[in-house]
Amino acid sequence: MNNTLIVYYSLFQNTKSLALEIEKQTGGTIRELIPDKTYSFDYNTASKEIRNEISRGFCPKLISGNESIDDYQTLFIGTPNWFKTLAPPVMSFLKQHDFTGKTVIPFCTHGGGGFCQIENDIAKECSKSIILPGIAVNGAVTPEEVTKWLAAIGYELK
Repeated sequence: MNNTLIVYYSLFQNTKSLALEIEKQTGGTIRELIPDKTYSFDYNTASKEIRNEISRGFCPKLISGNESIDDYQTLFIGTPNWFKTLAPPVMSFLKQHDFTGKTVIPFCTHGGGGFCQIENDIAKECSKSIILPGIAVNGAVTPEEVTKWLAAIGYELK
């Protein structure tokens, strides 16, 4: 069994596209995080909901994707960049698992802001794990971009 897990949350499918490319190239297991309450598909409404949740430190209940990570050694964790940090469903996932001794590799999609605090926020929640450099993608991801990044961090492709 491949001991790599790709966990992600995606509202507008950008992060999902990146997660699927990582899955394709690593042969890992993919897992989508689904909160119990979905966000509005209207950008302005969703922005207000999300900003409010982040400012309160709210972590939504996950109805899918929160299963055990015990069988995995390497975890790619993906999120959109929402107001310079993680999407609340990803924070829920991080707070509910023990990452001690695991390798954690962040990835994000953004509209021009890069990682901002995402890598630091993941490192804080996964303080007893090995954190490798992540990838932040603005716009559509290319397979070559992911291949180059995986090689740069020393990940052995399937």
